[in-house]
Amino acid sequence: MTEAIRGFWVASATPLAADGSVDSARLAAHAKQLFSKGVDGVVLFGTTGEGTSFNVGERVATIEAMLKAGVAPERIGIGGGFPAITDSIALTRAALGLGLRHVLLLPPYFDRSVTPEGIEDAFAAIIDGVADDRLRASLYHIPQVSGVAIPTKVAANLRKRYGKQVAGLKDSSGDFKQFQAFRAAAPELAITVGNEPDIARAIAAGGAGTICGMANIVPELVKGMFDGKDVEARMQAAADAVVKTPSLVATLKAILAAQTGDTGWLRVRPPLRALSDGAALKRSLDALMVPAIA
Repeated sequence: MTEAIRGFWVASATPLAADGSVDSARLAAHAKQLFSKGVDGVVLFGTTGEGTSFNVGERVATIEAMLKAGVAPERIGIGGGFPAITDSIALTRAALGLGLRHVLLLPPYFDRSVTPEGIEDAFAAIIDGVADDRLRASLYHIPQVSGVAIPTKVAANLRKRYGKQVAGLKDSSGDFKQFQAFRAAAPELAITVGNEPDIARAIAAGGAGTICGMANIVPELVKGMFDGKDVEARMQAAADAVVKTPSLVATLKAILAAQTGDTGWLRVRPPLRALSDGAALKRSLDALMVPAIA
């Protein structure tokens, strides 16, 4: 098993059954399809996967179903961020017990007045509470969504305190200077980026790869960036087409429905609202794939 998330990982969308529960069979099929296109692993229940809408039990049951479907545990990461530290501890212990090692940890969100020391205390409480050397946690920095940033000093301190148990950091700020600051402060951390147009230059600057949402719908473009293809402009155009919509998640799912012909992908959990048609965006993305990426 790898010590940290490296390479090409996808922040997977979460398909839902008609009753609103996770459609684990569709999710496993989606993961296997992504693997066939060069993806190394999938992270479940992150931002793209509507993670904050699913409780501990639902996430654990989904891991169990994915493993039963034949997805290897080393190719699964799990979003483990909750406002309640005890929930993060419970999920992480369960995931480790099922053979996973990679857990993405948000700082507890909602209270946006916390100090850097408080953020470090929260992460430390999770790691101490889990008390398992198998853990390979990645800190998850997405302040524009969570409302709580991870200071570079906190990332560096946690790596010094816990060594390989704090294996990496996912920077989804979209600010390349922030990525560089994390690299400078904690060079031992495997730092992945979530902003797809930054993948190639992040890798060139010592980054570990990506965990990104756009790869749900354009994995070929992301793979092209790893392979040194000149696709940054196309990747930026694809990301702009999706990110500028009212709901990134609902839009990704609508495009998946159009790509697969499976309307089940349209379902989202409240407070999100489903989009009725992703066909127009699908056509725009198809146009970006021409000429083909070889």
